[in-house]
Amino acid sequence: LGVLQSEGIVESRKGAGVFVRSFRPLRRQGIQRLARSQWGEGRSVWSVDTEDRTLVVDRVRVTEQGAPEHVARVLGVEEGEPVCVRSRRFVLDGKPVLLATSYLPAGLVAGSAIAQEDTGPGGTYARLAELGSEPVHFREEIRSRMPTAGEAEQLKLSTGTPVMLICRTAFTDEGRAVEVNEMTLDSASYILEYAFDA
Repeated sequence: LGVLQSEGIVESRKGAGVFVRSFRPLRRQGIQRLARSQWGEGRSVWSVDTEDRTLVVDRVRVTEQGAPEHVARVLGVEEGEPVCVRSRRFVLDGKPVLLATSYLPAGLVAGSAIAQEDTGPGGTYARLAELGSEPVHFREEIRSRMPTAGEAEQLKLSTGTPVMLICRTAFTDEGRAVEVNEMTLDSASYILEYAFDA
């Protein structure tokens, strides 16, 4: 059972037993989902991955905070300088699959829909384009570790399930970083796919 659980085939439910995992993994198409043809035409970057599945974004929280040191360094602002922080949880087919926290320069996004819970069609990237800071280049860094207790609770993870961490930075044509998005993924819920030409 331990081997099956570590491979994501079964999951244990406290007080109920061990069951075959019925959730169909999400194929995350890392390159296609960030294409301007997606968000530029008002579609969610998630629409590339989810097909006809039900996606709900809950626990949305938008605040202004001082930039942590690692975020300030990437965004090119002073540590503690105000940044807009967008935190949310993504639930696919009733299963929490991702926690995301985005950091954007507060001076850039103040008064825009980015500072609201609902960013509108095309999301944050479409709004950045409207503000004259269209993202044209993205960098993603991926690593894996065991979840914290809080992450395990929010993602409803089975014991022994690791998480994948993706840190995506969005850059303008001038090379200015306009968003740092730190994502925590349930590793058993994802297949990461990157298709590109040689």
